[in-house]
Amino acid sequence: MAGRSRQGGGASRVTRIARRLGSQPARARCVARSAHGARIRLSTTMRQTFLAPQKDLLLLLSRILLVILFVIFGWEKLLNFSGTVQFMGAEGTPLPSIAAVVAIVMEFFVGIAILLGFCTRPLALLLGLYTVGTAFIGHHYWSMPAAEQMNMMIHFYKNIAITGGLLALCAAGPGRYSLDRG
Repeated sequence: MAGRSRQGGGASRVTRIARRLGSQPARARCVARSAHGARIRLSTTMRQTFLAPQKDLLLLLSRILLVILFVIFGWEKLLNFSGTVQFMGAEGTPLPSIAAVVAIVMEFFVGIAILLGFCTRPLALLLGLYTVGTAFIGHHYWSMPAAEQMNMMIHFYKNIAITGGLLALCAAGPGRYSLDRG
């Protein structure tokens, strides 16, 4: 190849660097150039070196962060069941007693199960569907007075974002630190 020379023969510098860092250079993507202009393939290397060993810890952390909201507010609903029923009735929720029981089961008990990593994939999907449902039932900003629209819009899209996290957890699974073990 004109203009390119290999010093010292053998594997190229990029290949040696990638192998030293534990990457397979054929699968890596170029993201940088070295001081000598050689392509350094780091994206796969960084993913394998830094993120892969932490995958299970990151999945545990994501389970905790995703369900802490549900567990806290599900517990509050459980402790003050009559107040929860009254609130849901005042908000116009159909069958407020049944809705309160469903909310407690979904938020507290399903939240605890996901936290522990028990039946994570199906329960994350179920909690995601519940969260989308509560977004449309409880945070319908499009029908609110102008003064309340922004607040309800924030809550609506937070529910949608949380659902995205729950779907990602459903796809990824609970990780090693769970009752499911993967």
